[in-house]
Amino acid sequence: MRIAMLSPIAWRTPPRHYGPWENVVSLLTEGLAARGLDVTLFATKDSETSAKLHAVCDRGYEEDKRIDPKVWECLHISECFEKADQFDLIHNHFDFLPLTYSGLVKTPVVATIHGFSSPKILPVYRKYNKRVYYVSISHADRSPELTYIATVHHGIDLNHFTFNRQGGEDLLFFGRIHHDKGTKEAIEIAKACGKKLIIAGIIQDESYFNYHVAPHIDNRNVVYVGSANPLQRDRLLGNALALLHPINFNEPFGLSVVEAMACGTPVVAFNRGSMPELILDGKNGFLVPDKEAAAAAVGRIGKINRADCRKSVEARFTVDRMVEKYIRVYKQILENTGRREA
Repeated sequence: MRIAMLSPIAWRTPPRHYGPWENVVSLLTEGLAARGLDVTLFATKDSETSAKLHAVCDRGYEEDKRIDPKVWECLHISECFEKADQFDLIHNHFDFLPLTYSGLVKTPVVATIHGFSSPKILPVYRKYNKRVYYVSISHADRSPELTYIATVHHGIDLNHFTFNRQGGEDLLFFGRIHHDKGTKEAIEIAKACGKKLIIAGIIQDESYFNYHVAPHIDNRNVVYVGSANPLQRDRLLGNALALLHPINFNEPFGLSVVEAMACGTPVVAFNRGSMPELILDGKNGFLVPDKEAAAAAVGRIGKINRADCRKSVEARFTVDRMVEKYIRVYKQILENTGRREA
């Protein structure tokens, strides 16, 4: 089976620190290659993979501001589709723009929808509905206007997450600093609990950070450590008492939630989006409606068995499980389109 894997080019694949879509693409690519599939990864030139790498863009445009995103996105996507006849299937992880190429090639296209950044992009998905095979990353993130071939939850490599049986005393916010992610609410929850809060993540909204976050950073009760690389991530997640995830949007998945649980750290999350698909209330964390309930839940964290957090990931969110589900999707598409046997 010859697969063209189209990764975003905002960051390197795999990312050095932040880059959730690129992270998933890397895990999937490596898992498929390990199973003997012929995978070509379309990503930045500095990307790392055991599969074949095909690249036109030197670095991620978020890492090198000299790179014009629109120009290099066009060159990157077109490079993949101009070589479409070399592949049995194209797997798009690049949001909606590559869908506009799908009608120009005979090679079937599967698109993992990593979330809808805005309802304004739905017309593109509607136009190519049933021409492109859509995969959702959670049941919660499905649009009733679209047809899906499967839901495949993200998986993580458990070798990168060390189980910490004891944890620590501090609360953790791990994610991009933005209103959607609820950094401000995490600070308020931690203060209500009388707990120290460590904040890790890229500053996606500078004004939000300056107004709602920076004034509270005192390096004693609220500490900002910047964006974390994989080793720092493992340490931060494992040493936390709990991960606070007070989201203000319907999150499509939430990798940090699963990653925290893999380290044994329970999660206190607002009950929105995909959270009920990840968190078993009272078992590996708590689903709460608001800040007050979140603060109360932190007081009950001791009732959570950290080993159960790890086991819930082992059972449901491993990279092996994700890879196997995608292979089944690929085989179904090839059968449906009468192309090469997988």
